[in-house]
Amino acid sequence: QVQLVKSGGGLVQAGASLRLSCAASGRSFSSYVMGWFRQAPGMEREFVSTVSWSGGRTYYADSVKGRFTISRDNAKNTVYLQMNSLKPEDTAVYYCAASGSVRDVLSPARRYYDYWGQGTQVTVSS
Repeated sequence: QVQLVKSGGGLVQAGASLRLSCAASGRSFSSYVMGWFRQAPGMEREFVSTVSWSGGRTYYADSVKGRFTISRDNAKNTVYLQMNSLKPEDTAVYYCAASGSVRDVLSPARRYYDYWGQGTQVTVSS
């Protein structure tokens, strides 16, 4: 069982940066593929980014590629999402997620992730 606790988020202007953090409790954090998703009002929850067990492989949604960076620190049981050049369309509630799959596979599918943190609001004003 993994519990995910997020921090970060807030209200910023377009072009600014924010960093989200997600700390995991429980054992074997380094054996979980970690992901970030977001959900805007009235929209489906959508994939943002994911990172492999070691942090050596990452995958991004096209909408954030080149602006967002996912990383993890297995010694601190924490995954990060550095968000640069934020746009109003990035406004959403952001969620971190963990996959308990026995395979170190990156996936954008929500069903791949077993554990979810509470959402944190990111609002980007124009």
